[in-house]
Amino acid sequence: MPKLLIVDDELDVREFAANFFRKRKVEVTTASGGEEALDILEKLKPQLVLLDIKMQGINGIETLRRIRANDKDLKVIMVTGKKPDEDGSLNICQQLGVLDYIHKPLELAELERVVMGALK
Repeated sequence: MPKLLIVDDELDVREFAANFFRKRKVEVTTASGGEEALDILEKLKPQLVLLDIKMQGINGIETLRRIRANDKDLKVIMVTGKKPDEDGSLNICQQLGVLDYIHKPLELAELERVVMGALK
């Protein structure tokens, strides 16, 4: 069963996405922020991380930097409520090797296509 880690500081977003993928036979773990996500990553070894950019504490880009320090190959998809080029975060994320970029509000068709495609 593929493993997915969803990192978002909004509980409703985490639960919505988690339930959506559990119905698609994906083992889902959630984290409410970057530090929790980094702890979970060491134990869980998911194939894919769905990572929100704007979070309390360590933001998604800093979390991504820390992930890359330990694992260059882990698939990461960034989730954002902003336009990707609004603050230069798209360039930084691309340099750090993200697989894709998904926008909030989450669209189920896009979410399913991108995430399930990455888990194959």
